[in-house]
Amino acid sequence: MDKNDRYIPALGHERLTPLYDPLLRWIIRESRFKTRLVEQAHVEAGQRVLDLGCGTGTLTILVKQAHPEAEVIGLDGDRAVLEIARAKAAKADVAVSWTPGMAFQLPYADNSFDRILSGLVFHHLTTENKRRTFREIFRVLRPGGELHVADFGRPHNAGAYFISLLVGRFEEATANVRGLLPEMFREAGLSRVAETDRFMTVVGTISLYEARRS
Repeated sequence: MDKNDRYIPALGHERLTPLYDPLLRWIIRESRFKTRLVEQAHVEAGQRVLDLGCGTGTLTILVKQAHPEAEVIGLDGDRAVLEIARAKAAKADVAVSWTPGMAFQLPYADNSFDRILSGLVFHHLTTENKRRTFREIFRVLRPGGELHVADFGRPHNAGAYFISLLVGRFEEATANVRGLLPEMFREAGLSRVAETDRFMTVVGTISLYEARRS
């Protein structure tokens, strides 16, 4: 694996992984935008759904609870967080499949999914790995399939702008805060691209996006 492809835990170090859920719950208030993302996806019974970069499984479990008749799969490159996700799913009494793997090299066949959801993943990826991931998403989506993303976006007020000056210092987040993700979706072949909602948090603007494989 190229040094640029190595997996970096969500908070930068494995020892901080236990703090990930409390941080998102209390500081970013993830339930607001992840619940909205699930609603936006309009998952239907019998559809196959991938939570890309599922982390500890919060979004994955929300999808399954809202749509028990869908097949839901969570993928993440961190086996430690997948163990946490499995425990959370067992506690919630939902049946979810978990796959270790990288977003930019998906271990699935072409045309495998009706929906792909992703929450707070792309700002961790280099610009090149973002592009690789969007091409992979296009490959594994079925025609008519949809991508639904929640991640850092272009700041929409003065407070978010000043926060973005800090976030944007990290190469991985630059494309996000410059509002470039929609164009990257289009470059990968996706269509009907739109920013659908925005949420202000103490760490910046979280934008919701949708796109479709025609």
